[in-house]
Order: sequence, then C-alpha cells, then structure tokens
Amino acid sequence: MTTTKGPISQFIETHYLHFNAAALVDAAKGYEAQLESGAKMLVSLAGAMSTAELGKSFAEMIRQDKVHIISCTGANLEEDIMNLVAHSHYKRVPNYRDLTPQDEWDLLEKGLNRVTDTCIPEHEAFRRLQEHIYKIWKDAEANGERYLPHEYMYKMLLSGVLEQYYEIDLKDSWMYAAAEKNLPIVCPGWEDSTMGNIFASYVLKGDLKASTMKSGIEYMTFLADWYTNNSSKGIGFFQIGGGIAGDFPICVVPMLYQDMERTDTPFWSYFCQISDSTTSYGSYSGAVPNEKITWGKLDINTPKFIVESDATIVAPLIFAYLLGQ
Repeated sequence: MTTTKGPISQFIETHYLHFNAAALVDAAKGYEAQLESGAKMLVSLAGAMSTAELGKSFAEMIRQDKVHIISCTGANLEEDIMNLVAHSHYKRVPNYRDLTPQDEWDLLEKGLNRVTDTCIPEHEAFRRLQEHIYKIWKDAEANGERYLPHEYMYKMLLSGVLEQYYEIDLKDSWMYAAAEKNLPIVCPGWEDSTMGNIFASYVLKGDLKASTMKSGIEYMTFLADWYTNNSSKGIGFFQIGGGIAGDFPICVVPMLYQDMERTDTPFWSYFCQISDSTTSYGSYSGAVPNEKITWGKLDINTPKFIVESDATIVAPLIFAYLLGQ
C-alpha cells in the first residue's frame, strides 16, 4: 500500500511537473508500483555515489526492503566504508575548478585523493581498511576458502574491527545496512578499485593467491541463478549513472535467454536511468532505454524512464519519495 507522503514528496508532486522534473516523479511512481506488485528491484551505483554520501538515504531504502540486490563498482563498495571510518579527515575543495596542476600535486603529497570537490585521505581511509581486510583475505586463504569481494567487506564490517574508527552515524552507511541483511551484491570490475589494486599487489608479491578472490565470471553466474530464482513477479532495474555497474547486470537477461536458451526468462520489468551523459556514438552511459530492446534486455512494454540530471540531486529525491518522506 502506498504510504502517506511527507513534505518532500508533496513538494516534488506539486512543483516537479515538466521535463526532467516530471520524469523524476514518473520514475519514482513507477518504482513504487513495481514494489506494490511484488516485483523486486536491482539498484546499480556508478560514479562516486558513496563519496557523495548517498548512504544517508540509500541505507534506509535497504533497511525497508525497497532494494533487493545491488550492482556497484569497487569504488562505491569501499568508499562507503571509508566514509564511515575516516569522515572527519576528508577535505572539501569547493573551488576545485580553479586548481592548477601544482595545486593537484600538493594534494597528492598530502595524501588527499580528489573526487571532484572532495578529497579522500590516503592514510586514514585506504590504509586503515587495508590493515584489516588483508587479515581477512589471509585467514580465508589459510582455511582454503574463497569469497566474492563484497563478502570479504561484509565479514570486515560484521566482525566489529572497524568500530573503533566510526566517525558517522552507522545508520548512514549503506554497506553496513547491506551487510546486516546479507544483501546480494555484484561488483563487476572490482580489480580496478583501490582494494582491488591492493589485493593484486599482494598477489604480485607472492603473499596471496589470485584464486582466493572469486572472479567476475563467478559474479555473473551468481547473478544468473539469483535472477532465475527471483523473477517470478518481475525484477526492476534502477540505474544510477552508466558504465560497468549498469552494463554488467543488465546483460544477465540476454545471456539467460539467448546463450542459455532459457526462452522463458522474463525481461527486466522496469527500467530507470539517472544520468547526465548525452547520447553519442557508441556511448553506453548515454544510450536511451529503447536501444536495450534490441539487445534483448527490455521488452517493448517495459516501463522506461530516463532522468537526464545529476544523480546526486535526483537519487535522494526519488528515495525520499519511496520512503514516504
């Protein structure tokens, strides 16, 4: 049942009437209709949504069972935890457009890795996680165990070893909310994240075996089984940004239908993309939803929405609507 809407939802229904604003409301209502019909929802996170502190709204979406599986980049997987343990050490650079190459070099020498207007602290964030995740990797290998990247992160969060460092309210960490529910995650291309680079460095040094970390192929086969077992009432696709976080999971449907020849596989039952990428030659991030029909991902009648705007503005508003705020 639709809950009584709060002031944020009432505001957007009153004022967001045309163009991208109207698309935002339509997408939110379509998402809500999916949940009310019993369908499940995949949310994909590209870009730097964790560093943008999306957890402030996304964690509650997870707790209220409005997200059933997540596809995210390795950066989003780790950066939510980095924000949890090192928030006070982050540095905001509001004048980032004016920085010179020397200014950028100075940030590097201070151990401040810049993401647009926000710098992630090297020592307090990356290296703090490295110390603890390495032990979890090493223990798994010693026991002959193998896990997916996010499963190691869940182990670290639920073990309590990071509690001594917490700097934000735990309810604002979407990764902690996901770990508590053991929410399914696929994290394609994890190897290009900082933790992925660190793991690779241990492999190069002969300190860990590459096989201790399950692979992207194993993520895809896991997703194939999950989709097959959960699609009886439909599975929607809510895509924040573009890139591998979106392209990887959406491909599971044509893989099952065409490559596995399971012709009873249902298409995604809803599709929404929030992106400021423009349509151009061969761009996945800017491709309009109808193109996905030709790839066997969406049906002719799949509800399709695209909000061409900044995801850091749009996603929290849509989540607020779905949470009845």
